[in-house]
Amino acid sequence: MKIAFVDIITVFMVLFAVIDIAGSIPVIIDIRRKTGKIDAMRISLIAYFIMLVFLFAGEPFLGLFGIDVKSFAIAGSFVLLLLGLEMVLGIEFFKMDHARESSVVPISFPLIAGAGTFTTIISLKAEYNTYVIFISLTINMVVVYFVLRSTRFFEKILGGTGIQILKRLFGIILLAIAIRLFISNTGIKLDHVS
Repeated sequence: MKIAFVDIITVFMVLFAVIDIAGSIPVIIDIRRKTGKIDAMRISLIAYFIMLVFLFAGEPFLGLFGIDVKSFAIAGSFVLLLLGLEMVLGIEFFKMDHARESSVVPISFPLIAGAGTFTTIISLKAEYNTYVIFISLTINMVVVYFVLRSTRFFEKILGGTGIQILKRLFGIILLAIAIRLFISNTGIKLDHVS
């Protein structure tokens, strides 16, 4: 079996763009402020495990529960919508009493391992070797781990005001992503206003 280095780089870049760990930094900092701690290893491993399940058995796994990828994406869009509203309005929907709880929802799922990532992984399987995707995904999760470990560093660089501005901005972006995910998976057509 021949694995091309160029394919690994290409798939890595696609997954890196979809996972968008850099864009999630304000959200992660906000969650760390609420919980006091982010367990970078636990978050990374849970997200990695979820994505590996999707890589090797995504659609059949959902099929066991009678769920298709579109329904899963719509469910993820609601989680992202609530998270975006939290960031923009300052309302708390996700009650996080313990740092361990914040490892799963919303950081591991749907921020890192989200509906976009799942559909991308399934789409990539049609074009690339599974091992190429596996290697690229593994490299991405190493990057995710180091970004999660460095949230205090990013917080120092951005400062309190910078974080508040980015928090609102990325909250609006999350709302837009949630709406796009919902619309694209429900088949709703929006009329363009001229």
